[in-house]
Amino acid sequence: MKKTIITVVGKDTVGIIAGVCTYLAENKINILDISQTIVQGYFNMMMIVDRTGSEKPFKETAEDLEKLGEKIGVIIKCQREDIFNSMHRI
Repeated sequence: MKKTIITVVGKDTVGIIAGVCTYLAENKINILDISQTIVQGYFNMMMIVDRTGSEKPFKETAEDLEKLGEKIGVIIKCQREDIFNSMHRI
């Protein structure tokens, strides 16, 4: 399994989840877990996804999502699970 952590942060607006999920579905990226909150008008979402079915390399997916974030007014970052885990070790 090719797990990736996706974070989305920005001012809350209509269509953020729809935009991200549409991209993932179109690229055969499966959502394994998702958490989202809105605090005083600011949107925060973290997703764990499986890229096994996607034909796009990680770098291209990350760049596409970053561009999508710019288009919809949020910041979208992707990290491979192993890198994410290494960065958050105590």
